[in-house]
Amino acid sequence: MSLVIWYTYTPDTLHYLVPKRLPGIFIAIAVTFLKVWFFAAKIRVLADEAISFMAAVRISLSWDFASAVTPSTIGGAPVATYTMTREGIPLGKSSAIMLYSVMLDQFWYAIAVPIILITGIFYEVVPDEIGLVGNATMFLIYTGLLLYGALLSYGLLVNPKAINRVIKAIFRLPLLRRYSESINAEAENLESYSYELRKKPMDFVLKAFFYTTMNWLCKVALPVIVVLSLLPGPEVLLVLRSLAMNLAFLIIPTPGGSGGVEGLFVLFLGPLIDRAAFIGLSVFVWRVITYYFSLGIGIMAMLWYVNRSVSNKLEKINMKEEEKEEIGQA
Repeated sequence: MSLVIWYTYTPDTLHYLVPKRLPGIFIAIAVTFLKVWFFAAKIRVLADEAISFMAAVRISLSWDFASAVTPSTIGGAPVATYTMTREGIPLGKSSAIMLYSVMLDQFWYAIAVPIILITGIFYEVVPDEIGLVGNATMFLIYTGLLLYGALLSYGLLVNPKAINRVIKAIFRLPLLRRYSESINAEAENLESYSYELRKKPMDFVLKAFFYTTMNWLCKVALPVIVVLSLLPGPEVLLVLRSLAMNLAFLIIPTPGGSGGVEGLFVLFLGPLIDRAAFIGLSVFVWRVITYYFSLGIGIMAMLWYVNRSVSNKLEKINMKEEEKEEIGQA
């Protein structure tokens, strides 16, 4: 981000800001909160509303936080599974919820990819600046997303026993064998809940997919809103390129995509920004609102779980000490 600002900065940049557009920054902040709300709503639906909405918000924030500090290719799913168990959802069920949530994302990709390909006939959705290698990479990303979505859908909706077998096979490895007994039980729970998900009515699936779609639309809208808050631009092309850019984010191997997403922002949206000096400013504002916001508020959510865990351990220690004192007195 610093490099982008350094190479695009020119004196008197702020002089060209249009004051009447600046309130758009507050709209971007509001959309960030909406993104969290939709994500939490999806988790609560998948959990059969067995948890409170605040619990779902904490899980959502923790998931975002973990995604921000781990490589994009890993995401925050393992942490989300842990936080769900801390909210009272069994591990097997929380794993199934996490996988089902990821599968819904794959359904969204399956819709987004054709949109990009079809609109690419009329608009330059993938910029020429990325070159032949970039175009080939984007093709591989799109293909990989569709194949992964198909495999995950098969495992969850058609043959849940296959996921059970894979998990058991992994935990037969020498280093993991000691956990096999407890994990095998949870794998059975995962398979059982997967079968339950298959029996859910269509309105359950549609509601969960609606929240997934709205969450992703918020992600796509954020960079567009930030750019338009600073200066005019081609709205339709900004949205389409933001969509393509967000899909490309998924393969960046750095924590939270740091470094890579800023470069993709410059490649995809930079050419649509009339004044080069505003590219660095746009990247800065966008990352502060999305990435650093997730870090800051996610830390608070994670600390809630840490404090709760410490409190529970202290209570157990105190109970043991009291029991010892009672035995001593007896």
